[in-house]
Amino acid sequence: MSDKKIVGKQSIAFQNPPVITGYASIVGKKEGEGPLGSYFDRIDEDALFGGDNWEDAESRLQKMTAELAIQKAMLKPDDIRYIFAGDLLGQLIATSFGIVDLKIPLFGVYGACSTMGESMSLGSVLVDGGYADHVVAMTSSHNASAEKQFRFPLEYGAQRPLAATWTVTGSGAVVISSCDKADAVKNDDAIIEIKGITTGKIMDYGVKDSMNMGACMAPAACEVIAQNLTDFKLSPAYYDKIITGDLGVVGQKILIDLLMEKGFDISHNHMDCGIEIYNADTQDTHAGGSGCGCSASTLCSYIMKKMQSKEWKKVLFVPTGALLSTVSFNEGNSVPGIAHGVMLEVRS
Repeated sequence: MSDKKIVGKQSIAFQNPPVITGYASIVGKKEGEGPLGSYFDRIDEDALFGGDNWEDAESRLQKMTAELAIQKAMLKPDDIRYIFAGDLLGQLIATSFGIVDLKIPLFGVYGACSTMGESMSLGSVLVDGGYADHVVAMTSSHNASAEKQFRFPLEYGAQRPLAATWTVTGSGAVVISSCDKADAVKNDDAIIEIKGITTGKIMDYGVKDSMNMGACMAPAACEVIAQNLTDFKLSPAYYDKIITGDLGVVGQKILIDLLMEKGFDISHNHMDCGIEIYNADTQDTHAGGSGCGCSASTLCSYIMKKMQSKEWKKVLFVPTGALLSTVSFNEGNSVPGIAHGVMLEVRS
């Protein structure tokens, strides 16, 4: 790792790596029935989460997740300097209505399904720079609210193509703290540091099929993974896992092929949250899971627990996003993608 903060073309190495002092994941019934069900903090059988409509449900989901992550970090909302959060809904209404009562200064961010990576990146920069002791990075998605905005009304019952993914109902939140606050982790689990980040570029290969998110986002994932390895002069084997957000089975194949063309073989240590969160044999989700909550809830459950047990010590976390809107899609535009890389490592 370089002793300089600015590394290569697109990366930052933190001189005082921030630590993750708390994390939480809350998901819906379908996600709880999947292979990762035992890892989530909470599974809610009520798709409305006690709310009046789908948007209200997602707001409640975010608030509960943020509160739980802060509680698990043994902090209070007043201890949090900033919160970095966003969602898929117009003008981030799940976030703004969800966390208003927490009274925490907010940076609202939008990276589509890459929002967790963007939130963690920006939060880590402020913590490493000494501008905050504790920040929260989080995001969410809800199957019904996303389908309502981007696809068809649920009542319509439209047939989904096999390349389509299923929007995850879930939220994940992490508390990122300055390195000297690592003592706040009062257990025997490993301390997980954010060693660096690689910020992705918008990549557009001209794909216009909005139901095939994997094909839209794979080029962006390829670009940021290759840049991370190049900037830090690493081989793919440096990481125990290189984990993308929600490419699904279609996007995973494209990603591996694209990286192979660049001379990087990640076929042995790549994992995709969208593939892991559902059971392809028993749950009708076609190509896998997607949505902001896909990578966020998987990170804040399965991935973090694998790292805290030291089964995985070095992970490149790469949430992926498709930058479309109902307006751009209806105007016949292609679907650009973006991805952000976050380097997670167990403190030695």
